[in-house]
Amino acid sequence: MSQASAHGTGEPSAWVRRWAHLAQPGGSALDVACGHGRHMAWLAAQGFQVTGLDRSEEALSSARAHGHAIQADLENAPWPLLEDGAPRQFDLVVVTNYLWRTLFPTLLHSLAPGGVLLYETFAAGNETVGKPSRPDFLLQPGELLHLCQGLNVVAYENGFLPRPERFVQRIAAVAAPGFTSEACGPSRYPLSLE
Repeated sequence: MSQASAHGTGEPSAWVRRWAHLAQPGGSALDVACGHGRHMAWLAAQGFQVTGLDRSEEALSSARAHGHAIQADLENAPWPLLEDGAPRQFDLVVVTNYLWRTLFPTLLHSLAPGGVLLYETFAAGNETVGKPSRPDFLLQPGELLHLCQGLNVVAYENGFLPRPERFVQRIAAVAAPGFTSEACGPSRYPLSLE
């Protein structure tokens, strides 16, 4: 999969479309490594207030049509979204086709109570079908489950997709609210929009 198609202006990820309903309607959304804004456009159309981050000013010129887009080098500079010294929180954090492990703690701290993390990127095995092929850019088996062990995991997949051929790992996970109550019973996360 080329960088252009990975971060291009094509269709948003089916994973994002399937699980975004878990987030607060009309809430705030963060698209990390947003590229030209394919997810920003779709999320804005769903009523989210969208912020996107990417290092490419060229890509962000398109993304700005769909929300607040910020140029940021996520790998070599401080996190650009701070409030009172802590990461700004969002109702939905989306990451697709991007992996920089150092960001994991920041992404988790960027989830508001009840916030949703939708993460989908390349996984081990992808080196057999194309790029990325370096282990630094491929999730290892169960890695997203380990990352999200403090969240309520609603859905997780690790496997092969045929068009285009790629190995992916993806997760939909919800940050627990700041309180628990036996009277509330178990959380109910709808598995579809039916």
